[in-house]
Parts: sequence; structure tokens; C-alpha cells
Amino acid sequence: MIYPKNNRLMKWMFDTYVKWLVGNTFHQFLFNTVELDSNKSVLLVANHFSFWDGLILYVLNDKLLHKKFHVMILEDTAKREGMLRYAGAFSVSKNSRDMLESLNYAAELLSEPGNLLLMFPQGKLYSNFVNRVHFEQGLLKIMKKAEGKFQLLFAATFIQYFKHKKPSVTVYLKTEGERYSDKNINELQNAYQQHYDAGKLQQTEIDIK
Repeated sequence: MIYPKNNRLMKWMFDTYVKWLVGNTFHQFLFNTVELDSNKSVLLVANHFSFWDGLILYVLNDKLLHKKFHVMILEDTAKREGMLRYAGAFSVSKNSRDMLESLNYAAELLSEPGNLLLMFPQGKLYSNFVNRVHFEQGLLKIMKKAEGKFQLLFAATFIQYFKHKKPSVTVYLKTEGERYSDKNINELQNAYQQHYDAGKLQQTEIDIK
């Protein structure tokens, strides 16, 4: 497993660059506000469709959630994009002995109220407007290990150009209930699917003036 790196200067450089990059790339950055319990960490579950996903939600955290950012990424990505480790990225390697270590580390992060953990439970990239969102099992294992210590937050992100040269990004947020021990991955996936479908419907009904 590859762990995050702590370096204040590198973290500042990453933070400054990402906020500039996202701000310079998108015409608008839109999101709704949500009520969160400040005494609990946040598990942010999101769709995965592009290079931009993690960077968009990193900036969202800075603008709205104000937690210490962490994200689980594939080991190949962690090796290739080493700078991400200064922003709290750590690796998971599917079908390996290290996977359990990654899941335990993620659950430990959620035991600290000041932390945010971003996960993309689809496991790989899909179309931004895919009809069905598939979840892999690792997410539920983390949630059961950390139950009662975090608040679950769903994010559905969509990018469209509309009439501008630069695209707009919209993040639809929704908090979820706190009991997970009696759920299976399909129930969790269906709950996210409902949120994703509602966000996609809103996105396709935007009135362009």
C-alpha cells in the first residue's frame, strides 16, 4: 500500500495549483449546500468519469466541507501521479494482500472527525451520463468498520459545455442515513442510483438562455 505524504510546502503548492486549474478550466462551478455534523468525518461517495473528478471534489471540499481531504486511488495511479499523495491520496490494489490494509486505513481515517474520505466505488471510469452506477464491495466493508463515526455524503458530478467555450461543472450533493451494518452493497448502490438519476434529470432539464 502507498500512503499519503506530509509536506506543508508541497501540500500548499498542490492546493494552489489545483484551485487555479479548476477555476481557470470551468466557466461555472455549481453545487448545493448540505447540513453536516461537525463531530463526524465525511465519507464522500462519487461517480467516476474523468481526470477531473478528484480535483473538482478537492475544490468542493475547500469551498464547502472544510475537512482534511483524503482519497483512495488505484496503486498504478498513485505511482504515476505521485503529487496526489500530498493531497491525502493513498492506494488500493485489487485482488492483493494489501487490499485489506487499504480498507483498514480508510476506516481509521473515518474515525477522526476532521477527515474527509473520497471514494469512487465504481472502481474505474465510466461515461458521465451512464445509466447504471455499479458499486464494488470495498466501500461497504469500510463503512461497516467505521460505522457510527462518519456521515455519508453522495456526490453526482456532471460536466457540460452549454453555450460557453469553457464547460460548467455541477455537483449534486445529498446526505444519507447512518445505519449500514444491516445493508448489502446492492441497497447502497440503489440509494446512490436514485440520487444520481435525480441529478442527471436536473442536469438535462437545465434551461439554457
